[in-house]
Amino acid sequence: MISEENGQYLVEVAKNAIATYLETGRRPFIPEDCPEELKEELGVFVTLNKKHRLRGCIGYPEPVKSLIESTIDVAIAAAFDDPRFPELKKEEYGDLEFEVTVLTQPELIEIAHPNQYLNEIEIGRDGLIIQKGYARGLLLPQVAPENGFSVEEFLDHTCMKAGISADSWMDESCDVYKFQGQIFK
Repeated sequence: MISEENGQYLVEVAKNAIATYLETGRRPFIPEDCPEELKEELGVFVTLNKKHRLRGCIGYPEPVKSLIESTIDVAIAAAFDDPRFPELKKEEYGDLEFEVTVLTQPELIEIAHPNQYLNEIEIGRDGLIIQKGYARGLLLPQVAPENGFSVEEFLDHTCMKAGISADSWMDESCDVYKFQGQIFK
């Protein structure tokens, strides 16, 4: 997908976006030295951890803007708009660990029977999106190995993230998508 060097560049852009927003209350401009590769439209998530605990995570699962623009947007959103956490305070910034995950296009997993999902999803490689009606939940590829989830548990937890019952993935009206992610820290 993208080079390690450009992935690290995105991590610096995320850090700068949050620092700029903390100082000025404004979104920074796209850096003039932005590599061409980062102008491609790709999905991206920014995860903030504080002392190895989640402090914010927001992203665009599908490509809606250039990767560089999206990274700036979701970095600020992870720090200030994640409904699970209060807005980031200046004194917390130094304790943050930054993670940028660049996503592939989500792909619908087509199966004849829901049990086949167990063979179509690889822990550590795939992230999941589960959608049933208007309910939609997403878990990044790193979530399953970080929590020791089996494929079935990963499906269950993605359903719960969508606000639907854990076994909803067994319902044929439920769509399951997988995607991969490149993680930069």
